[in-house]
Amino acid sequence: MIQRLLIANRGEIACRIMRTCARLGIETVAVYSDADSDLPHVRMADHAVHLGPAPARDSYLDISKIMAAARQSGADAIHPGYGFLSENPHFAEACEAAGITFVGPQADAIRLMGDKAAARQHMARHKVPVLPGFDEEGADDAALKHAATEVGFPLLIKAVAGGGGKGMRVVNNAQGFEEALQAARREARNAFGDDRVLLERYLPRARHVEVQVFADTHGNAVHLFERDCSVQRRHQKVIEEAPAPGVDPTLRERLGEAAVRAAQSIQYRGAGTVEFLLAPDGEFFFMEMNTRLQVEHPVTELITGEDLVAWQLTVADGKPLPKAQSALQFRGHAMEVRLYAEDPAQQFMPSSGLLEVCHWPTLPGLRIDTGFVEGNRVSDHYDPMLAKVIVFGEDREQARRQLQRSLCAVHLGGVRHNTGFLVKVLNHPAFIAADLSTRFLEEHDELLTSTHLPDRVTLFSAAALLWRDLLSDHAGQDPWQRLSGWQGLLPARFHTRLALDDEADSVMLEASGENSWQVRVGETVRTLRWRSAPEGTVFRRGRLHTEEADREFSACVVGRHLHLFADGYSWCLTLDPAFESGAAGQRGAPFAAPMSGTVVALHVKPDSRVAAGDPVITMEAMKMEHTLRAPVAGKVTALPFAAGDTVSEGTLLVTFDPDETEA
Repeated sequence: MIQRLLIANRGEIACRIMRTCARLGIETVAVYSDADSDLPHVRMADHAVHLGPAPARDSYLDISKIMAAARQSGADAIHPGYGFLSENPHFAEACEAAGITFVGPQADAIRLMGDKAAARQHMARHKVPVLPGFDEEGADDAALKHAATEVGFPLLIKAVAGGGGKGMRVVNNAQGFEEALQAARREARNAFGDDRVLLERYLPRARHVEVQVFADTHGNAVHLFERDCSVQRRHQKVIEEAPAPGVDPTLRERLGEAAVRAAQSIQYRGAGTVEFLLAPDGEFFFMEMNTRLQVEHPVTELITGEDLVAWQLTVADGKPLPKAQSALQFRGHAMEVRLYAEDPAQQFMPSSGLLEVCHWPTLPGLRIDTGFVEGNRVSDHYDPMLAKVIVFGEDREQARRQLQRSLCAVHLGGVRHNTGFLVKVLNHPAFIAADLSTRFLEEHDELLTSTHLPDRVTLFSAAALLWRDLLSDHAGQDPWQRLSGWQGLLPARFHTRLALDDEADSVMLEASGENSWQVRVGETVRTLRWRSAPEGTVFRRGRLHTEEADREFSACVVGRHLHLFADGYSWCLTLDPAFESGAAGQRGAPFAAPMSGTVVALHVKPDSRVAAGDPVITMEAMKMEHTLRAPVAGKVTALPFAAGDTVSEGTLLVTFDPDETEA
């Protein structure tokens, strides 16, 4: 039996694996880079080994360092988690050569399914339906361009060695094919060291439905039902749920049978996921097989009551599967969201920085899988996922409401995040009605705008009222003054100065009646209703009623920052700022670096003329690319940085002179 397990990963998946190991009495070994030395997975493990510098290629992706850590720690097994080396056949082979149990499938299966072209061909031979496409080995750009016209538009360019949405581009017409092809190749090369791609017909209204499969070394293979992962951004999943809405028992049986057949055709071992595109007419097509544990495995665990990591360890130990297909059942509905450090309003730009506030709620039916606590730093070297928020309900609507409630109780400050965006998606009528497709966000682009958010005066008013309440909570030792619901001893007038986004204003509060306040923010005066709500010693809550909306706000103070929260959104205000106008400098310029990252491509040369919309420079951060384009026609006069240079957020990357007629 496995005695000591090294987890070749980081963050939430490392912590999640350790929880199962603790229950099973298996010792754990964490590995970490320079950037991760303070993360919870390092402290949670029985042993920890330092790998090296922050870049993944120098730490988590270095097979020799992982194997050395296993030898140093005395580990007899390695769990790869997901991402990093989890689908690297050379890693599985290195474990086998060292006599260390690899908690995953055999290298040949990983290699075959990791080549998306070979996987398509294999599944077609074994009667698993595939989409029309072009997967000729070694095809050059010219051959791919010619094949695109035969496959037809819209089509999907997909990295042969891909995964996690990297190296994928949807192309709607021939005019956009060449630029999309180069971007997909470049992203695939950066992410996987392999720029080969294939083409597939793109189904605009298809759903992404996947089946969890398990197989052992005794000839047994089962499925643990399906999940719907249709709501995506940049081909990466945002919301996952199980079971998939609208999948009846007949379709569920067909999906499960096809997935098990796919696994058996490659003599699979361990946990895997067979991913399908489900067309509106009920037909489905093989996309790929992920030869690892999936990010979204908790929704399957919640509806089946099974621990999939425990199943993995059982199979890796050479034992039969814990249950046969006939013994597997599910009940209720589970839903999961991926909470990222990113800005949905800025094309999901990743964010990094210090987590000044990190509060995860505790509610019935709620599970939080995270690898961060308050005071940790979110690095720009890795995927920006902060946590998975998962809920169980007796039906889909109960799960949806519980998930929305849970997200509104999450408090994160210090980095931009997508919590408010996720709340909007969950409350959208199309999502409530389960009208889902992989183009859900494109079809409902209003979800990406900041409509219906509180205006500046409302934010400053709520912040000042909560700041006043927080001060009163901690004023003196008189027990009457410490009662948060007691209003009689609090001052009727309160003045403070706040800044948001480098713009400061004075705020004056004056009580004008029971729960009524006259608020002056700068030169603007409003009368608002405010009802305080008692909370713990850190957070303070209250409900603000204006003519436009009735919202609950909460806040906490860290140093000179007041972090304000409402409906999943957060704002960081500076208390009593020494404000200097113009501090933002070039941050809003069209060619200022939108995030810290690496320059990966220059599309023009100095003194080049460009038209509006032309690509000028491409950056990469956290494995995702962002291309800066000319806002208007003009001339690029200078390019201070070269491909490979690392730049910080706000750095001016291009000197640009717009045409006079455009200026």
